[in-house]
Amino acid sequence: MAQKPDQPHSRSRAGNRLDPWYQSYADRSLGMRASEVRSLFAVANRPEVVSLAGGMPNIQGLPLDFLADMSARLIRDRGAKFLQYGGGQGEEEIREQIVEVMRYDGINAHPDDIVVTTGSQQALDLMTQVFINPGDVIIAEAPSYVGALGVFRAYQAEVIHTPMDDNGLIPAALEEILTQAKQLGKQVKFLYTVPNFHNPAGVTLSLERRPQIVEICRRHGVIILEDNPYGLLGFDSDPLPALQSFDPDAVVYLGSFSKIFAPGYRVGWALAPHAVTQRLILAAESAILSPNMVGQLSIAEYLKTYDWFQQVKEYRGMYRERRDAMLESLAEYLPSSTWTVPEGGFYTWVTLPEGLDAHAMLPRAVTHRVAYVSGTAFYSDGQGRNHMRLSYCYPTPENIREGVRRLGTVIEAEKELVTMFGAQQRHAHGPAIENPSSEIQ
Repeated sequence: MAQKPDQPHSRSRAGNRLDPWYQSYADRSLGMRASEVRSLFAVANRPEVVSLAGGMPNIQGLPLDFLADMSARLIRDRGAKFLQYGGGQGEEEIREQIVEVMRYDGINAHPDDIVVTTGSQQALDLMTQVFINPGDVIIAEAPSYVGALGVFRAYQAEVIHTPMDDNGLIPAALEEILTQAKQLGKQVKFLYTVPNFHNPAGVTLSLERRPQIVEICRRHGVIILEDNPYGLLGFDSDPLPALQSFDPDAVVYLGSFSKIFAPGYRVGWALAPHAVTQRLILAAESAILSPNMVGQLSIAEYLKTYDWFQQVKEYRGMYRERRDAMLESLAEYLPSSTWTVPEGGFYTWVTLPEGLDAHAMLPRAVTHRVAYVSGTAFYSDGQGRNHMRLSYCYPTPENIREGVRRLGTVIEAEKELVTMFGAQQRHAHGPAIENPSSEIQ
C-alpha cells in the first residue's frame, strides 16, 4: 500500500489545542521563555506585597512641572519634527549630548559613532543579531543580567559563564575560559559584562582589572560588549574609566537614560567602532525604521536646559539611603546569609545558608507578602539556586526593612524544614513554580 505524501507544513513538531500554529514557529523561538523577573510583576505590584524584586528606578524626584512645560514648548515650537519620523541612527542633537554624558566615564567619542536605540535592551539585541550565528559562544559573567541572557538565548548562542568575586570579573578565569574555548574549536564572538554596580551581583570591576580584561580579549580576538546603565549612580565617587576608554576599537559601549533620568522615554545608545556602527544602523533600520523622536528630543532638551547632573546626585543620595537600609536589615534579619556590599546601583546579591533553594522557596515568600528574584534567573545553565537578588531602588527604607524582616521569617522556616527533612527531601515533591501569581489567586 502506497504511503500518503506528507501533508503541507508537516514537521516533527505538531500543533496542539492550545496553539495550532506551534509547528510553524522558527526553531529559535522555541527557546524563548518569560523571565522570572517579569513573571513576578503581577504579584509584586500588589499593595500588600513588599517587592524586593524589580529594578524600577524611583523617579518621584523628577522635576515634573519643568518637564511638562518643556514638552509643551517642544510640541508648540518644533511639533512638525517632534512628532515625525527621524533617521535610523538617531538625531544628531541627542548624539551630541550623549557624547557629553559619556565624558564622565572617561570616554572621548564622536557623535557619528553612536547609534540611538530603544533603551539599551535594543542595543543588546542589535549586537547579538549582528555578531551571532546559532551555536556561537558568548562569554558572560556568572551571574549575568537576565535581559541579556534572554536575547542570547533567542539568537541560539551558547553562553559560557566566567566567575566574578567582590572585585568583579576575574582576569585569570577569563583567560582560561577563552583558551579552553579555542582548544575546543568554539567560535567566541564577544564578552558581555556589566562592570559598574553589576546587575545582579552589585559588585564593581576594579580599576586594576579593567585594562587586564581589555588586553585579554584583544589578544584572543574577542570584542567586549560593555553594558553600563548604572555607572553614574555611584554613592561615594564618580565612575571608574570605562573599558571602552582603554581601547575604543575593541569595545562596544551601551548606555541608557532609563536609570539616570526616566525609563518611559525608552532611549539608550551604543557607541561602537565605526564599521560596527554602520552594521548596527542597518540592523536598527530594519527593526524599527527610526528611534523614538519624542524621547530623543525631550531628553536632548532636558540635558541642555536643566541641571541634570544635580538630579543624578540627588538620585545617588536617595539610593544610598535605601542601600543602607537594606544592608542594616540584612544584618539584623538574615544573620545566617551573606551578601555583597554595593557601592552604587540598585542591587545586592544574597547567598543563602547551605541547603536552601531560593527558587523553590519563592512561593512561600510570596505567601508571606515579600518578593525577590531567584538566582536561577541570572544563569544560562541552572546555577544560582542558593542565591537571590534583592533590589533596594524602589521601596522606601521602611518597606525595605519590613520586606527583609518577612524574608528572614521565611528563611528561618526553610532552615527548620531542611534540618528536619534534608534539602533533597524538602524539594522532592515537585518542581518550583515559574510564575507564583497563579498560586496565590
